Amino acid sequence: MTRTILGLKTCDTCRKAVKALPDATFRDIRAEPLTAEERATLIARFGDAVINRASTTWRGLSDADKAQDAATLLANHPTLMKRPAIRDGDSWYLGWKADTQKALGL
Repeated sequence: MTRTILGLKTCDTCRKAVKALPDATFRDIRAEPLTAEERATLIARFGDAVINRASTTWRGLSDADKAQDAATLLANHPTLMKRPAIRDGDSWYLGWKADTQKALGL
């Protein structure tokens, strides 16, 4: 089964996930942004929770930008994605909390 971690190489939480899942493929979404299909999948699975509203990027946005839908926000500002997003076969996980780690068998 193929596991893919979507995140940022500079993100400490993403680094923890990569270390814990050495068999997973890591993709830096800043270097290789999410495709329209990936954005749609993440939004369908997680809704607005896919947007990290506690991030520095979010705080720097104008009110007009913040009012945009999640797909547009992720297309224009990939670093707004809550990280990491992990695809494990047909399953998706968002974030690196205990429930995600348990679901991945860690």
